[in-house]
Amino acid sequence: MATLGVNIDHVATLRQARRTVEPDPVWAASLAELGGADAITVHLREDRRHIQDRDLEVLRRTVQVKLNLEAAIAPAMIEIACRVKPDQVTLVPEKREEITTEGGLDVVAHRAATAAAVERLHAAGIVVSLFIDPSPTQIEAAVDLGVAAVELHTGEYANAATDAARHAELVELSRGAAMVRQAKLGLNAGHGLTYRNVSPVARLEGMGELNIGHSIVSRAVLVGFIQAVREMKSLLS
Repeated sequence: MATLGVNIDHVATLRQARRTVEPDPVWAASLAELGGADAITVHLREDRRHIQDRDLEVLRRTVQVKLNLEAAIAPAMIEIACRVKPDQVTLVPEKREEITTEGGLDVVAHRAATAAAVERLHAAGIVVSLFIDPSPTQIEAAVDLGVAAVELHTGEYANAATDAARHAELVELSRGAAMVRQAKLGLNAGHGLTYRNVSPVARLEGMGELNIGHSIVSRAVLVGFIQAVREMKSLLS
């Protein structure tokens, strides 16, 4: 059964809309754990649009499950990661103008910078995952860098407009997943997954961890955080 990483970024998004102190993503992390979350995921962006440095530092002291930090390959972000020492760092692409992450990290185009980031994180004793598209060339590049896991970008699948298009994207994810398993890397996935579309991805052979944020936070507004996490968790079983 796939495990569930709950991304709490958008709890911080709501807080930052008023530049106040609530809702606190640290509270949300505690409630997510009570709901059955297997990991807590946060993305400390360079522009600090949602998660703040304080959040990451307090979460490192309080989270009882795996803490997964999403970060750009920028040296300043890697330095923070090495200091805070989350259980895992997932390297992701980042552009200031995007609303949310648009596609996987292009490891092939940014190989030198990615390799340098991976080397620094490994030296700090941190497990590294790469958030990449389910492309053979990207998966091969990830394998060459010696990371422990990859997280396949599921955005194209989630955004597909028709059943046929969705099926085609699921086939691509399945092929990518098979490559990851063959390379004996950890297999994770995420981006755009919801209560309606998560099950087929969760059922992919060897699926390890699904990272889901916006859909859970949206549901939590209506039913509460614990219940929202429990409902998503039930769909992964």
